[in-house]
Amino acid sequence: MRLSVGDALCQSRGVKLPYYQVDAFADRVFGGNPAGVCPLQAWLPDEVLKRIAAENNLSETAFFVGDRGNYALRWFTPTVEVDLCGHATLAAAYVIFHELGYGGETIRFQTKVGLLGAARDGDVITLDFPAWTAKRCTEVPAAMADALGWLPRELFKTRDYLAVFSREDEIRSLRPDAAMLAKLDCLGVICTAPGTDCDFVSRFFAPGAGVPEDPVTGSAHSTLIPYWSARLNKKILFARQLSQRGGELFCEDRGERVGIGGNAALYSRAELEVP
Repeated sequence: MRLSVGDALCQSRGVKLPYYQVDAFADRVFGGNPAGVCPLQAWLPDEVLKRIAAENNLSETAFFVGDRGNYALRWFTPTVEVDLCGHATLAAAYVIFHELGYGGETIRFQTKVGLLGAARDGDVITLDFPAWTAKRCTEVPAAMADALGWLPRELFKTRDYLAVFSREDEIRSLRPDAAMLAKLDCLGVICTAPGTDCDFVSRFFAPGAGVPEDPVTGSAHSTLIPYWSARLNKKILFARQLSQRGGELFCEDRGERVGIGGNAALYSRAELEVP
């Protein structure tokens, strides 16, 4: 059941909604990527969800409806709804497992891109996501090189651009022009290179979606895992995202699917009132 905006605002005035903030792809707070998680009894209007996400001002807020291991799940940045988000899915699974008392080992999420899964093994939660095989671009647009400040060795495209560099230090030194990146025909730009103490490293920039740099981007690994699995001839990989907060991801190439594993840590429990 969907409420009208007016009804929702009227009915929710003074009604508190549970809310959690979880640091995903980190084993302690102040690392990884913080996500908002808001369990709902029924869907609120999109405009209300957008306002909550904008107020939270995190790269994504996850909203879900359901119980007993089966949920409908959506994600919003401060400005738009996105079709796939890894860290907020991990955060939502953490809340269901650890805060809402769900005793099962697996969770099913119905989303805009189909069925997603989450399974726990000790402290690690592994997401079952689609694999996106990137198509090679015949040339690197001048706007891409200008926006990144470096010329990638190779460029590919799925939902996002995948810019491949030669060394980890090139990824660390990137200082992209957010305004120029926002004009590119993609949700975001993944920059990646071989890692010095892991299989590969990455950073993710999506200023057009209200996220200048995402601390850790699970959905980018739907593209990264197939690429690096083929290049390194490995099915099991360990990755790092080199944002200021940083994050670690345990990756598996499963053919048409990928496994994206990580830890999570609860930062806060709260109650929201929609004005």
